[in-house]
Amino acid sequence: MAVAMVYFVQGVLGLSRLAVGFYLKDDLHLDPAETAVISGFSALPWLVKPLYGFISDSVPLFGYRRRSYLVLSGLLGALSWSLMATLVDNKYSAAFCILLGSLSVAFSDVVVDSMVVERARGESQSMSGSLQSLCWGSSAIGGIVSAYFSGSLVDAYGVRFVFGVTALLPLMTSAVAALVREQRVRAPARGQNLALSDLGFLESSKQHIIQLWHAVKQPNVFLPTLFIFLWQSTPHSESAMFYFTTNKLGFTAEFLGRVKLVTSVASLLGVGLYNGFLKNVPLQKIFVATTVSGTALGMTQVILVIGLNRKFGISDEWFAIGDSLILTVLGQISFMPVLVLAAKLCPEGMEATLFATLMSISNGGSVLGGLMGAGLTQLFGITKDSFDNLVSLIILCNLSSLLPLPLLGLLPQDTSDAISKEGGDVEMKSN
Repeated sequence: MAVAMVYFVQGVLGLSRLAVGFYLKDDLHLDPAETAVISGFSALPWLVKPLYGFISDSVPLFGYRRRSYLVLSGLLGALSWSLMATLVDNKYSAAFCILLGSLSVAFSDVVVDSMVVERARGESQSMSGSLQSLCWGSSAIGGIVSAYFSGSLVDAYGVRFVFGVTALLPLMTSAVAALVREQRVRAPARGQNLALSDLGFLESSKQHIIQLWHAVKQPNVFLPTLFIFLWQSTPHSESAMFYFTTNKLGFTAEFLGRVKLVTSVASLLGVGLYNGFLKNVPLQKIFVATTVSGTALGMTQVILVIGLNRKFGISDEWFAIGDSLILTVLGQISFMPVLVLAAKLCPEGMEATLFATLMSISNGGSVLGGLMGAGLTQLFGITKDSFDNLVSLIILCNLSSLLPLPLLGLLPQDTSDAISKEGGDVEMKSN
């Protein structure tokens, strides 16, 4: 129950995503490049997830390794969004508070992941798969619930109200921590040398880092990891398109909430299609097919920018919904092999730590791609009012997605069997 509720909160926190975009654009009057930089900055806590695991495992807080950190994460998230709802009035304080909110979710994500690993240890594959399904399903339901309201609440009550509502959600994480069944860790006896305990923690952390480095530097792990990083680090034009659709096409927050609802359902559809039809297909074939088709379909955004869809009697709204649905399904199908590959690369005994590290590297690639997109947006002179070079930016970003394909040889060849074994147990974790 507690685990499912934490995942549900992670999903429902998407309520603030549109509000943040409109706040940065309309209240702080930032350009697309600045918004993209803040978005990349807010993802930094997801790059050091293994660190949170080390802290939670090695440093009990008030006698607990899981419960106390869930309470702390919830309070931190509530604080960050409360500040957004009241005091924040410039881009620097906004970036800091968004970063705190991201840290809250990332830390609670690691803690609850460790709880799932502990519960699944020694269980059958069926039971483990059911637990993972519960986790993912709870997060997906939270995302779907928040999708439509994320836009309608902004239109009806404004961004500050949405931030205030969002501030209440992390408190659910703190509240359900009381339901976590965890044995209290005994504190050192009075008078015992605490320096020895600290020394033990440092030595343990050092050993963990050494083991992790030895695992990552192996060619069969390092080379596929390098591919994942490069594949995720290609630039994108998401921020510029958000400004274009809202400032130029006049899309409202309520309509974008509907689009978000469609993409949330489409994400589930992508996972279902992968598990139903593609999990036994070799990774290299999936990467080639999804990358090439994704690049081609990504060019449909050019049609929306130049208004060609209206010449065929298709409104901008319907075209945007259809385009987002198809691209989301394809994007989810292409991301699932990344998770499967990451799970396949983890050696026995280091599954949780190495998987978190690989996901952090993947997130690092996404952050780099966002920052590169921000740089290109600035270079092309795209602002909140000027979109003359948006078509060129879209084309360049889409074509750049093809650049990692010559490096497909870095991936392991024999993967079909591994996918069939791992595919059902891999948990989708996206930022």
